[in-house]
Amino acid sequence: MTPITEVEGRRVALSNLEKVLHPATGFTKGELLHYYATTSDALLPHLRDRPVSFLRYPDGPGGQVFFTKNVPPGTPDWVTTAEVRRMEGPARMVLVQDLASLMWAANLVAEFHTPQWTVASSDEADRLVLDLDPGAPATVVECCEVARWLRERLAADGIEAYAKTSGSKGLHLLAAVRGASSERVSEYAKELAVEAEEALPRQVVHRMTRSLRPGKVFVDWSQNAARKTTATPYTLRARPEPTVSAPVTWAEVEECASPGRLVFRAQDIAARLQEHGDLLAPLLDPEAAHPLP
Repeated sequence: MTPITEVEGRRVALSNLEKVLHPATGFTKGELLHYYATTSDALLPHLRDRPVSFLRYPDGPGGQVFFTKNVPPGTPDWVTTAEVRRMEGPARMVLVQDLASLMWAANLVAEFHTPQWTVASSDEADRLVLDLDPGAPATVVECCEVARWLRERLAADGIEAYAKTSGSKGLHLLAAVRGASSERVSEYAKELAVEAEEALPRQVVHRMTRSLRPGKVFVDWSQNAARKTTATPYTLRARPEPTVSAPVTWAEVEECASPGRLVFRAQDIAARLQEHGDLLAPLLDPEAAHPLP
């Protein structure tokens, strides 16, 4: 029988708690649910009011991995949903607004991916994202070098950047913005990527072409498109180990001398939150958002 847990007055079914999802460490589904429950105060504000795309891996990263954008079958009627415009027509998607919804969604075993806009203002982006993706033999160490350049470049336009690991190989830079469409933010992000390539031609490439990327950092500006999503801060990733897309300090970025220095797992996050709080909290403050030049 599937255990039923009451979360904030909602009955949530939690299944297969002993199932190993991250085989490199034996991390189980029960541990995954515990991680999301204990990280919810930091995670939920970054999910709230944003339609969620789920990258599901119910049998671990070695099993079937697939995206779910529409409201999944069997979604409880108390989970908030919203109609969202998509290229193929309107669709209804999940909003993870509270702890009960988070635990229901976590039971699906999924990465959380969100756009750079909220349902209340889908025509205006409130975040800018630059995804720094290293092409081997480049690593996150090279991503950190590029991130430092981009941070200074954004600061020159009055925009403060924040960093998080992708939870995989690279680094994400985020900034709070206002007064611009996703299309305009994409254009600005592309301008930054092109400038970075011109300033650091041996380290940076702004085009996705695979043959150009070995040994360089691809500055992916395209995730600012309204239809695109990025791994939400604090989401677990579908990897052999339970790695997290974790916010990092600029001191950690500046001091990164080996890839392992910026790998954070589920068990690391509670202590980091206790020490730093949510390093990305400024992104949630409308007063901190800056218009594009």
